[in-house]
Amino acid sequence: MKANQQGASVSLLGLLFLAVTVRGSLLAEDLPQFRDLFNGRDLTGWVNVNTAEDTWSVRDGMIVCSGRPIGVMRTDRQYENFILHIEWRHMEAGGNSGVFVWSEGTVPEGRQLPKGVEVQMLELQWPYLNPQPDGTPRPLAYVSGELFGANGVETIPDHPRGNRSQSIEMRCKGKGEWNTYDVVAVDGTIKLAVNGKFVNGISGSSVKKGYICLESEGSEIHFRNIKIMELPPGVTSPEQTAPVVDD
Repeated sequence: MKANQQGASVSLLGLLFLAVTVRGSLLAEDLPQFRDLFNGRDLTGWVNVNTAEDTWSVRDGMIVCSGRPIGVMRTDRQYENFILHIEWRHMEAGGNSGVFVWSEGTVPEGRQLPKGVEVQMLELQWPYLNPQPDGTPRPLAYVSGELFGANGVETIPDHPRGNRSQSIEMRCKGKGEWNTYDVVAVDGTIKLAVNGKFVNGISGSSVKKGYICLESEGSEIHFRNIKIMELPPGVTSPEQTAPVVDD
């Protein structure tokens, strides 16, 4: 009996050694890895959808968005399953912006923002620093890190606030401070980590493939270190894919 157990242990160790050896023999280019969505020098790979020519610029390795007019700039191609890393900071108290994923590449008539899933970026010091006259906190309206379907995209919120999903912990920093978002988007599910901790998510998105957009929404915001790791595709129907735009 002991001999059989020893033999099984040796065999298991052998399989583990083989697995490690095979994994170690894989070339780096065979493994999913991050690549830059922003090269730090210019806006190559990005398309201005419905903002002014001077809404977006590059300075000191950052994308600088003036916030005016309201609208978006998008990637020049679509993405399905991925991990998105993006760093951002608001330059005005109470500033609002966001990144859209699985978005359409155009804006519906009469609207300023596209159909997609918004990952909200809000400078959220203001709800806490402005208590009601009796000293009690004001009710939270918009919360940094909220996730929701915009302009017709349907989602199931992890932490419902109406049809939005609200972060369970307030982790964003104030005006002028850098924040980090890591967005994991796979097969209609999105999980958001804010400054190193997962705090929000949605599932069941009616759209699972589309463009990534940066949002201009009234106040200056900076973006840097925008990177993406593409993951294997899933079973995504044409109805779950944003229309392709010919640039």
